[in-house]
Amino acid sequence: MRIAFLVAPEGIEQVELTEPWQAVIDAGGSPSLISTEEGCVQAFNHLDRGDTFPVDQVVGGTDHADFDGLVLPGGVANPDALRMDESAVAFVRAFFDSGKPVAAICHAPWTLIEADVVGGRTLTSWPSLRTDIRNAGGTWVDEPVRVCRNGPNALITSRRPDDLKDFTGAFTEEFARVSAP
Repeated sequence: MRIAFLVAPEGIEQVELTEPWQAVIDAGGSPSLISTEEGCVQAFNHLDRGDTFPVDQVVGGTDHADFDGLVLPGGVANPDALRMDESAVAFVRAFFDSGKPVAAICHAPWTLIEADVVGGRTLTSWPSLRTDIRNAGGTWVDEPVRVCRNGPNALITSRRPDDLKDFTGAFTEEFARVSAP
């Protein structure tokens, strides 16, 4: 299973990148770091600079068809930057249009809202996004993880870093289910 991780050049919550990344590897998958710029991305541990991570591909030249699923890590600045990038928004929308599973944690649903894929779905997020999700036509719930299959693909969402164990378990199971021969 080949999984895309879409992130902005900076502002990614590090643990929301590294733990899901490791979960994909532990499940026998191959993660790829996709960003809006070449080079390295800067992660953060809340407000403090964390590590940098090398970009594998730039989103504008990347085909969603090369991947079995998509993970959107959070952090406040990361999804805010992604939702302003047309290529990133189109990349996210392409996963939904093709029926592939998408996993998003914390503030990452902002990018889903911009891609206009939240309507009619039930999801969770960092609590401050609940009004944005409702205004986009979604139903917000306060749960550690929510798997919504309302539509051609599964949407797996989670609230915060404390929920990572539930989040990674849910999305790796879903990704394995759809990528199985």
